Amino acid sequence: MKAKMTLAREFKIGEIDRRIYGSFIEHLGRAVYGGIYEPDHITADEDGFRGDVIELVKELNVPVVRYPGGNFVSGYNWEDGVGPVDKRPNRLDLAWGTTEPNTFGTNEFMKWCQKANTDCMMAVNLGTRGADEARNLVEYMNHKGNSAWADLRKSHGYNDPWGVKLWCLGNEMDGAWQMGAKTAVDYGKLANEASKMMKWTDGSIETVLCGSSSRNSPTFGEWEAQSLDIAYDSIDYVSLHQYYENRAGDTPSFLARTLELEEFIYSVICVCDYIKAKKRSKKTINLSFDEWNVWYHSDNAPYERWSYSPPRLEDIYNFEDALLVGSMLITLLRHCDRIKIACLAQLVNVIAPIFTKTGGGVFKQTIFYPFEHLSNFGRGVALNPIITCEKYDCKEFTDVPYVEAIATYDEENESLVIFAVNKSADEQQELTVNLMDFDGYKPAEFISMDGHDKNDVNSFESDFVKPHANNLPEIDGAELNVVLKPFSWNVIKLKKF
Repeated sequence: MKAKMTLAREFKIGEIDRRIYGSFIEHLGRAVYGGIYEPDHITADEDGFRGDVIELVKELNVPVVRYPGGNFVSGYNWEDGVGPVDKRPNRLDLAWGTTEPNTFGTNEFMKWCQKANTDCMMAVNLGTRGADEARNLVEYMNHKGNSAWADLRKSHGYNDPWGVKLWCLGNEMDGAWQMGAKTAVDYGKLANEASKMMKWTDGSIETVLCGSSSRNSPTFGEWEAQSLDIAYDSIDYVSLHQYYENRAGDTPSFLARTLELEEFIYSVICVCDYIKAKKRSKKTINLSFDEWNVWYHSDNAPYERWSYSPPRLEDIYNFEDALLVGSMLITLLRHCDRIKIACLAQLVNVIAPIFTKTGGGVFKQTIFYPFEHLSNFGRGVALNPIITCEKYDCKEFTDVPYVEAIATYDEENESLVIFAVNKSADEQQELTVNLMDFDGYKPAEFISMDGHDKNDVNSFESDFVKPHANNLPEIDGAELNVVLKPFSWNVIKLKKF
């Protein structure tokens, strides 16, 4: 099959906010205990943080990590996780049916962020608690002077404020499974007051309003419109959450889910702009896609209720999952003019690209690599590629392009990078790229993941699903000619010579 792509400097979608490559750590399963924190591990540092995990997080180049949840945050008393560890209480976590020892809390996470070269996206509990507790946490974290909560932080050994700039106003408050679930109107009122008070405490922060828990939520659209109508002036972003699965084993439909994702993103943008027009506002609300991933492999894994950090949601990802994750990242970049923040959920062990053995080793899951490539190479501006390729029909979708692609242009470093997925399991794509006004740009590196069965996985014993280098593609004048192998993830880097 043949495909064509046209790129030009003027085809700009928008600047890429580095926070679009964020991730997520929740007090769930082994994400914290046995994941990022394991004091008895051979690689643990003086704070109990696993060094092998930190090194892989640095490889992913994650700019921001959302914490501490997730469903967990809707029942979390942040005061339980600060101060002397031996005085912290055990609490029953109703979200996941486990016991939280609070050994690892807010200050420990902030120290971990410093070591992992990332920033914190802090979530406040608007489920069982409210605006007062939220503004108290902002004061504890960010206030430099003398005040009750800042003085408490200082008494805990942290004289300098942490300066957290990004705050989530609860989590999935439309969901019946959520502690303290609310109607859109009730949530909008609470989020508005919480955001107001939090910003009065620290005027430099930004806040994220909870959107629907997924596109399939029965109140989707109406929830965004009603809550935004109330809180529009006090918040900065609205959140989106979406996970995909392939229980039916229908790979063509699974890889076509990005068409649904496009529609989801566009719908939320439309609601935001409708409220903007209704209010005759000059303020534009952007999006925070702060939970997204593939999630279905481990839903029903048994565990002992009220135990401490039992293995939960430990998906082992296969090769087709990596192709969809790459395609989802491409889709997010296609909307980088409005999506400023995104969080792959989650970072370690729990539906995650990094997988550890408690007391043992660590390995990179298949989905690690597309994320690593985009996070490290997808900088500057996203370009809108004009793509012509063959399409296919499947059980759930029609007119699905075989080639999913995006290009990023970093003018400062004179770097142009093409990211592409070939969704055909049987045929290669002979891709011709018209570089238009990119005179002097030539291929510098061509990386791909290909040649695997869709069900191939990595493990502690084998990491054979990983990228490899290819011969540089040919370039003839302004045309780049590259072959995308069947069922493949591809990164073509060009530099100006």
